[in-house]
Amino acid sequence: MSSIVVSGYYGFRNAGDEAMLAAMIEVLSDLDPKLNITVISANPEDTKRRHGVHAVYWLNYWQIAKVIRKSDLVISGGGSLLQDVTSVRSIYYYMSILFLAKMLGKPTMLYAQGIGPICGSFARKAMRWLGNKIDLITVRDEGSLEELDNLGVKKTPIRVTADPVLGIHPVDRQIGRKILRRYGIEGAKPLVGISVREWRDWSHYKDIISTVTARIVDELGARVVYLPMQYPEDVEVAKKIAVDMPKSIVLLDEEYTTSELLSLVGNLDLLIGIRLHALIFAGVMGIPMIGMSYDPKIDRFLKSMGDESVSDLQNVTVEKLMEKIHQEWQEKDSFAKTVEPVISKLRRDAFVNAELALELISRGKTKR
Repeated sequence: MSSIVVSGYYGFRNAGDEAMLAAMIEVLSDLDPKLNITVISANPEDTKRRHGVHAVYWLNYWQIAKVIRKSDLVISGGGSLLQDVTSVRSIYYYMSILFLAKMLGKPTMLYAQGIGPICGSFARKAMRWLGNKIDLITVRDEGSLEELDNLGVKKTPIRVTADPVLGIHPVDRQIGRKILRRYGIEGAKPLVGISVREWRDWSHYKDIISTVTARIVDELGARVVYLPMQYPEDVEVAKKIAVDMPKSIVLLDEEYTTSELLSLVGNLDLLIGIRLHALIFAGVMGIPMIGMSYDPKIDRFLKSMGDESVSDLQNVTVEKLMEKIHQEWQEKDSFAKTVEPVISKLRRDAFVNAELALELISRGKTKR
């Protein structure tokens, strides 16, 4: 029986990261049903309950070292872990887990990572050193490959794949319908979803989204629903934006599982998102999407879909956003069919991550 330890931003109630973990576990377990997976988590009990795997506390290094010592592979899994824009400290934490694994003589892998931006000079030097010690790197986009090249990571095999969540299959839309019904959202009116997040306490983009929300109701005859990807933070941001809005605008104020969120997105006619995985969920479910960028990962994903962001959060205007909304609205009925070949390719690429991980384990066992 092979054993993998997975490090990442898990147990923090972020739907995108939990979806990545769920996708990784699903694909890895499909390839090796006997695989033993242990996750390093901020909330081990919640991780065990959600995902049915072993879990250890993210700051208990003694326990982490214990499970790594028994493992066949340590994965730094998914997301934008190796960057110092949202936090200047977290990058050192994730590098420390990989460093510990190398000290214990274990194979290591960056699994479908989104690399960068890494701005600090010491962080860049540390990443260059560690990146060249890792056994295998897969990145979820070409931009991350360029970032590694700029950092000077040259010695490690690197493969461009796709975000693990793109390997998830579409779910039943009935799950989301039941949730929407609880909020009084049903009937023939089209439905537009909006996924927001807090960013540097900026107010400009929130004012723009507030104005656009009202115009969507008036001009498209649609209802608007705000979807929380990080609970409860996104709910609080949505409340600031949608204050004094009419009844045709609804804030979903509960925490949802990956399947529930996918199903909710599947009931939309259009998604407008700041959160990356809200956009990825739309892609998986064949729903037209509009992205607003606060980070290169948004632009990179949209580029992989043959699109681009409407604007960044600092420069977005009502006119730009409404123009994009009307464009996507006119083409919404053909979106799923148009995007199907793109999603199929990205799904295959996402599956490759797991295949390469298990190949790395096999090579390690052969050398023993």
